[in-house]
Amino acid sequence: MTFRAFCLATSAALAMSAATGANAAGTIEVAIVGDPDTFDPMASTKDVVSIVTQHFMETLFTFDQEWKVVPLLAAAMPRISEDGLTYTIPLREGVTFHDGSSMDSADVLASLQRWEEVASRGQGIADKIDSIEASGPNEITITLNQPYSPLLSLLAFSNSAAVIYPEEIIADTIDTPVGTGPYKLEAHAPDQYTQLVRFDGYSQPGEAAGERQQIADEIRFVPVPDTNTRVEGLLSGQFDYADSLSTEAYDRIEASDVADPVLLEPFGWPIFAVNHKKGMMTDLNIRKAVQAALPFDDMMFAAFGDEKFFQTDGALYPEGWAWRNEAGLDQYNINDQEKAAEYLKEAGYDGTPFRILTSRQYEFHYQMAEVARMALEMAGFTVQMDVVDWATLAQNRDNPDLWDVYITHSPFLPEPALTSSFFATAREGWDNPEKNKILDQFTSETDPEKRKEIFAQLQQVIYDDVGLIKIGNFNALQGKATALSGVNPSPWPAFWNASLAE
Repeated sequence: MTFRAFCLATSAALAMSAATGANAAGTIEVAIVGDPDTFDPMASTKDVVSIVTQHFMETLFTFDQEWKVVPLLAAAMPRISEDGLTYTIPLREGVTFHDGSSMDSADVLASLQRWEEVASRGQGIADKIDSIEASGPNEITITLNQPYSPLLSLLAFSNSAAVIYPEEIIADTIDTPVGTGPYKLEAHAPDQYTQLVRFDGYSQPGEAAGERQQIADEIRFVPVPDTNTRVEGLLSGQFDYADSLSTEAYDRIEASDVADPVLLEPFGWPIFAVNHKKGMMTDLNIRKAVQAALPFDDMMFAAFGDEKFFQTDGALYPEGWAWRNEAGLDQYNINDQEKAAEYLKEAGYDGTPFRILTSRQYEFHYQMAEVARMALEMAGFTVQMDVVDWATLAQNRDNPDLWDVYITHSPFLPEPALTSSFFATAREGWDNPEKNKILDQFTSETDPEKRKEIFAQLQQVIYDDVGLIKIGNFNALQGKATALSGVNPSPWPAFWNASLAE
């Protein structure tokens, strides 16, 4: 079943469950790949953090089912000045935090100022913000020093997120989050579960964001690092939903009487994130050698096993997306170890271990890394595989002394500027002057057609300078209990409308 078809089926099932009296209480059990290492979504770009925290932390805006920005804690879309520099945002009244206090512009101001300082996405645009002001008790005004077309998408995104906290708890580190969401954090047993309970004081957003019904009494997120264990738990009825499953499990889930596969097609792209700050990858010839050596067909097949789950495609967006272009693709999937060896010779490579940081909690990451290791060794690299759990990887990737590439992945995002790796402020530190100039042009341009042209220039320089290495496109597999309804397929599935049939 495709992503689109499943969306339609889910909507129908939700309507049916409402008509037949689905269980309005109980607990929804969700298996995720690991334990969130923070419940402060400003401080993290990890999916496991976003999936959990979106239920109790909210932003001024969100995305609807068609990836359009719509108001959430904002009362309406902003008034934007003719020069594109001033955004005046009305705030919803009557919004209550989990501690019982009411949200006003002082809370929003303090939260957005913190977002500029501690969130990677906020830091990335801080130099473009002249001021953030509380222009009324229920109004906030953001003034830019140059137009920035992705601003609302950044304010709507759920990781490195511009969430709103009570002013009183704002600090560099927030260990105990207080939000406005439909559920609140009740308990966290590290490496066992995160328990969310219904927030009875929740104020529903407007029609554009959709009702958040709070059907279940509790939502329990269980960290299950092993993909096979997540599959078995889904098929045994232990879990009502399971994230990030091996595509090898698709047929078993489809044949099951208790579970259904959820295929997000296309989902996203695996990436070799490149260390531009320290080590051998600061040498363009070494980067070119890696780019030339990698056999993307073999890597994708090893990771996903069947072509119905992947596409060997170098464009940064797949067919059907407005951002699709062919720039730089002559440098994709070269798969020429002899050519790579020439680049190594030009670089004067001395046999220093090339360090690949990866994890088996996303098994396809590890499988791609193993194929990459063999190809890189054929080209003349000495390869060191650093295989760690995802929490350790997330910690180590912030230290440029510990890796040359690490393996990650991203969903296809509606706004390219949401991809933090493009920015010099990201942990990879890709600070290329030509790229920076193109990126500034892209984010300041408001004409959609001109933005497409500029994005093609950005894709070209990504290949020319090996800013990052895209492996291909993949379709993600999740799984749901047959009795579960009300969950729209998403890279970050939400469970506030979820219910279990009696």
